[in-house]
Amino acid sequence: MAAKDEDTIGFYTDNASTYTARGQAADRPHLETFLARLPEGASILELGCGGGQDSEFMLAAGFDVHPTDGTPEIAKAAEARLGIPVRTLLFENIDDSERHDGVWANACLLHVPRPALAGIIGRIHAALKPSGVFYASFKAGKAEGRDTFGRYYNYPSKAWLEDLYGQFDWASIETEARQGSGYDNMPTDWLHVTATKS
Repeated sequence: MAAKDEDTIGFYTDNASTYTARGQAADRPHLETFLARLPEGASILELGCGGGQDSEFMLAAGFDVHPTDGTPEIAKAAEARLGIPVRTLLFENIDDSERHDGVWANACLLHVPRPALAGIIGRIHAALKPSGVFYASFKAGKAEGRDTFGRYYNYPSKAWLEDLYGQFDWASIETEARQGSGYDNMPTDWLHVTATKS
């Protein structure tokens, strides 16, 4: 099952420079909570790094960060900002085994088609060391759909998402619902999920 939506990748390809140059700040509150759970200098895989602002924050805090993005043009822009290699990686190609202490997936897995999401969470679970921490954020909803830019979203509910995560062996799954916004500047209900591997 393909874990990518061609129209969504097309949007990021066509808008890479605008998207990465908008001066977005790192998601500090969630980053600080996430990093506090990891050992010093921990290995972190970042998925969907976008302009690289979150990786930049984690690198400055002394972590061993491995930024990736599914769009080559965006990965290139992040690499220019960070001064370290940024790998072009599609979610279905995650193949690490117990390699990372943490996986940071801020506002990126929300583009994975619903039927493919469990498989991607399974790949992330496999990539984590025992007791590893996985953070992801999703735009909440009841049914999959597209935004005004034509980007696909899986729009999960809290119960649907927790059921999906529950297919894997986690010591804990914490879900926080918050109001926020996104690239479209529309008011958005967000779900922030932090799962710790057994």
